[in-house]
Amino acid sequence: MCEPSNKRVKPVAKSNSLTGVLNPVKTPALKRIGQSISRSISFRTEARPLPTAPLRSRTKASSFPRRRNSQCWSDTVESHDLTAKEIKRQEVIYELTQGERQLIEDLSLVKKVYYEPMLKLDIMTESELGQIFGTLDSLIPLHQDLLTRLERLRGSEKTVGEVGPTLMNWFPCLEAYVTYCCNQVGAKALLDQKKHEKRVEHFLRLCQESSFSRKLDLWNFLDLPRSRLVKYPLLLKEIQKCTPPDHPDEDTLPDALELIQSIVAEVNKKTGEAECQFYRRGLSYLEEGQRVPEIQQSRFLYCHGELKNNKGQRLHVFLFELVLVLTRPGDEKDGGHVFNVYRQPLPNALINLEEIPDGEAAGGGTFRGAFTGGNDKVKNCFRVSSRGRAKAHSYSLQANDSFSKQQWITCLRQAIVQSRDRTAHTSQSQFSPHHDPALYHIAELSLSSDTEMADHTSR
Repeated sequence: MCEPSNKRVKPVAKSNSLTGVLNPVKTPALKRIGQSISRSISFRTEARPLPTAPLRSRTKASSFPRRRNSQCWSDTVESHDLTAKEIKRQEVIYELTQGERQLIEDLSLVKKVYYEPMLKLDIMTESELGQIFGTLDSLIPLHQDLLTRLERLRGSEKTVGEVGPTLMNWFPCLEAYVTYCCNQVGAKALLDQKKHEKRVEHFLRLCQESSFSRKLDLWNFLDLPRSRLVKYPLLLKEIQKCTPPDHPDEDTLPDALELIQSIVAEVNKKTGEAECQFYRRGLSYLEEGQRVPEIQQSRFLYCHGELKNNKGQRLHVFLFELVLVLTRPGDEKDGGHVFNVYRQPLPNALINLEEIPDGEAAGGGTFRGAFTGGNDKVKNCFRVSSRGRAKAHSYSLQANDSFSKQQWITCLRQAIVQSRDRTAHTSQSQFSPHHDPALYHIAELSLSSDTEMADHTSR
């Protein structure tokens, strides 16, 4: 079993020129970006407050260009006498190998053209860069190790025989991803905040416009390790499909697949817990009665994002594991986002969900004209209510579009069912001599500020 490196990124001497930082990388594109940034970046210290950055806002979808090397395994051999199934197996293993090589190149690029220049030019402090980049530097030797192992497996005919034992031995190294992925929640929030600084925004924009970035922004690069992690089970399944019954890998691949799936699940679980804690710390309570126990008891978030209430006010709504919390984004405090809890949180087990069909008349003052924009019809609305504890609470909410509305409805239904099942199980276990805690499948979804769905395994 390999041990991932935990070394810190080595501090580099500060300079007032980016060209010197980028010149060691032997690409014309990097030289041009270094010269361009050196000419155009202002080094004045601007003492001005940062505007509140929207969390997880929807950005224009990057057109992920085709990888630099789209070569197939069959392009690397002159001739072979393999069956179609074995050729497919070799292609998938080659894709696995090339994916490691490209990830190493990308992570090295991020360190060279983002981290080091921003540190040298004082665009961000070392502490801020440490929060944003996390343990990314330690992932490079980890993946280099797998690449070296895979290349050693290639025989004189450039084919790979048995790959299962190698993956079984290496996969435990991926437990290092728990630390990296858990840090990403706070890293993304800080990066979004720093983008409102002129020098940071200018530097990142120049980098993204350069050819070496392939039109990816910094966060796309920082999220590559997580994307790579969730791809391993898919690649293994493809290799397994193409492996003959009498192949030595037939015995080891199922075990390797089970191992990597358990690691991905653990990373997802820990990342979900970290995200839940991050936003829970940002809640500010106007009344002590708003501190319902379900908030602290929740282990993960189903989703969160922006909705409007029936007065047209923008709210940031969090659907935790056990409770729905409506908030109004407040001022930043101690470098973090503050969300002022709006009205009374609703425990999921007590929620009644009502979908309001598009076109329903906005009568009776229910929506007070806020949802209609002067028209007589409403769109993309739903209502949540609760009749538990002291008094009834009812909130009418509007999503930005029909897709967002459906995602909220889906998440709410799932949260309500699981919370009620949990409550019922807890009640039954009180009368059972053998208490067996329920196990729940964590379906972790993140909605952006306009309620875009995001896969967390991907988080």
